[in-house]
Amino acid sequence: MLNLKKRILYALLIIIVIAAGLLSRKTAMIPPIVGDILYAVMMFLIIRFLLINSKLQQIAIISLSICYCIELAQLYQATWITQIRNTTPGALVLGRGFLWSDMLAYTIGVGLCTLTALFSSRRTPPSIG
Repeated sequence: MLNLKKRILYALLIIIVIAAGLLSRKTAMIPPIVGDILYAVMMFLIIRFLLINSKLQQIAIISLSICYCIELAQLYQATWITQIRNTTPGALVLGRGFLWSDMLAYTIGVGLCTLTALFSSRRTPPSIG
């Protein structure tokens, strides 16, 4: 039952982060790196949702590896994958072009998630009385 509650929480957080990420791309005042950080946060939450009982370190490594692989795959510029990337869903999932700054943003996003999860798991509820 506890895992179900956690999964529901992660599902809601994923939806919120996706909405925030899409909004960040529509607002000129928000630097593009924010959207990339949110992409990594979303990936972390998805992996956490899927592997709910895994260790935090494993979640961080898997989610960061996926983000890095997607970014490195942008160096591959075959016609067929470029056509996919030129669609809105393709661009959102696969990106368009490799940037080192995206690698930094993914590291920041996963790092923030890891630290947040680490500190929230160490928090003890206040005692009554």
